[in-house]
Amino acid sequence: MASTVGLAPGLSRKLKKVLECRTDTPDLVASLNALSSFYDENSPHARRNLRSTIEKRALQINSEFLSAADSTQIALDRVEEEVNALADCCDKIAAALSSSAETTSDIISTTERLKQELEVTTQRQDIVNCFLRDYQLSNEEIKALREDELDERFFQALSHVQEIHSNCKLLLRTHHQRAGLELMGVMAMYQEGAYERLCRWVQAECRKLGDTDNPEVGDLLRTAVRCLKEKPALFKYCAEEVGNLRHNALFRRFISALTRGGPGGMPRPIEVHAHDPLRYVGDMLGWLHQALASERELVHALFDIDSADHKSTAKKTTENDSLKAAESDFTFVLDRIFEGVCRPFKVRVEQVLQSQPSLIISYKLTNTLEFYSYTISDLLGRDTALCNTIGMVKDAAQKTFFDILKTRGEKLLRYPPPVAIDLSPPPAVREGVSLTLEIIENYNSMMVSASGEKPAFDPVLSALLDPIIKMCEQAAEAHKSKMSGQLTRRSRTSSDSSQLTSVDALLSSSSSSPQNNETPSKIFLINCLCAIQQPLLRHDVASQYVTNIGSMIENHINLLVQKEVDTLLQRCGLSDKMQIFRSSTSTVLPLSERQETSPAMLSECLKAFFGLVLGSEGSLPEFEQIQVPKLRSEACVRVAKTLAEDYEVIYRAVTDQQNGYPDPKSLARHPPDQIRTILGI
Repeated sequence: MASTVGLAPGLSRKLKKVLECRTDTPDLVASLNALSSFYDENSPHARRNLRSTIEKRALQINSEFLSAADSTQIALDRVEEEVNALADCCDKIAAALSSSAETTSDIISTTERLKQELEVTTQRQDIVNCFLRDYQLSNEEIKALREDELDERFFQALSHVQEIHSNCKLLLRTHHQRAGLELMGVMAMYQEGAYERLCRWVQAECRKLGDTDNPEVGDLLRTAVRCLKEKPALFKYCAEEVGNLRHNALFRRFISALTRGGPGGMPRPIEVHAHDPLRYVGDMLGWLHQALASERELVHALFDIDSADHKSTAKKTTENDSLKAAESDFTFVLDRIFEGVCRPFKVRVEQVLQSQPSLIISYKLTNTLEFYSYTISDLLGRDTALCNTIGMVKDAAQKTFFDILKTRGEKLLRYPPPVAIDLSPPPAVREGVSLTLEIIENYNSMMVSASGEKPAFDPVLSALLDPIIKMCEQAAEAHKSKMSGQLTRRSRTSSDSSQLTSVDALLSSSSSSPQNNETPSKIFLINCLCAIQQPLLRHDVASQYVTNIGSMIENHINLLVQKEVDTLLQRCGLSDKMQIFRSSTSTVLPLSERQETSPAMLSECLKAFFGLVLGSEGSLPEFEQIQVPKLRSEACVRVAKTLAEDYEVIYRAVTDQQNGYPDPKSLARHPPDQIRTILGI
């Protein structure tokens, strides 16, 4: 093993420290860079003196720093001297201020005291000014209330009086009640005097309104009337004055429009058209409607119904009550204005109705009056004199219309027309239908106001067409009686004729059957009802009446079919036997053993029935005289169906073994299906 030489401990530490030292650190690099700036020679001597060299370099740097800091130190010394000088000056100023404060303290305290007194005095002055403003009138306001002409200053002063009066009520709630009562008394005196003066002025202005046809309401008069609303008694008096003045003016204008016309004769007087009732009444109503619009605008502007400044009176506690009161006053004045024209208008309309206008004219008059009744009531109110008058003459016109219809109906019923040979409707039916269509056209074209509705038309149809239907029924009944008499005479003359065969007797028995007499009457009624119904089908207003007529036609068709079937069965001798066949299942005795339904008797009857069905012994009714093809074919089909159903009942009874017919196939040789095929159903 080789021997190792040990190092001294100090050297070992230094060597270890050198070896562990990192040469790439920023501090070491910066130190070496700084060292390179003054370490020029790398010699052993220089390396041995490295420490002293570095220390000399540090000493040199410190010397340079001290040299550079000398000027700064000198400047700081000068600053210190100046600061000390400033401190001395401040001490002198503080001493001077302290001396001044001691000498002026009395003046400052006096100034503060005077300032407080000034604030108190100013506050008292504001209170006095406020009191004078809220509880006293100025000389200018007193003069405006008593002496000057009415203008905006008067209303401003009156408004101030009302405010003061209201403020005094608040003053009474405090301990200044005596002052409040005195001020209220003074303000009440000013207020009453101002309202009396205002009322006289409004009356004078309203008299001027009555002198012109189309007056204009100024803002000052509108304001005055609005102020008078605070005094209901004075306002009511002025409203009555306006109503009376405009009442007389409107009456004069209406009479002038009726008799003299407009300025220079244009427009022409309304009474020029008195020969034309519809235009005459329409012109009067149009004039009244136009006058109502202008008068309503005048009163509306005068009373300022929609004003937002309207205040409630002492008796009106809510806005709703105030509005109702204003509308009531408005309606009262308008009603009073138009009271004067009610009588002349009513008299002239009654004269028109007494002149016996035609049915159409009276109906048009009723519609015109109905329209204006709703239109004017919307503007004037329903419970007013003019609306009541128009309602009365409208009722009178309606009564005249229905009286004419009643007279016309009574005349038709008194002299019913004879039934035509072809059973066509009489001319009275066509005339009535034509008149009905004309009235329907007038009804459809009538004017209807926004708040109204068309009157019911069914009463008009009933009053117009019911007498015509009754007339047709009377004519049919008369025709039926006439036919019965003729058939009775024929039966008497044919009783002495020669004997007929059994089948011929059955077939000829129809000529003497009283039931067949109703067929022409029923056909006549059906034709009349169809003549009334067909033209009305296009009009919705007559739908209910058309439905009723349809029910009547259906009823007559059923009776006609039943009578014809009974007549045909009677001709065949089966009419009285049908009840037996229908109840054959409940009888104990077989049908073949009964005399009425014996095979021989039934054979003759069925032979006659087959002859009718096949057309060899006559033909089924075709109802050629029914003028509506649809009803004619429907009646024929119903007769055929009823005969087929009755034959099916007979066929079942004959083929039923319990009834004991020996040869049912030869007796009822045609099954029901063949009969239906033959009858075409």
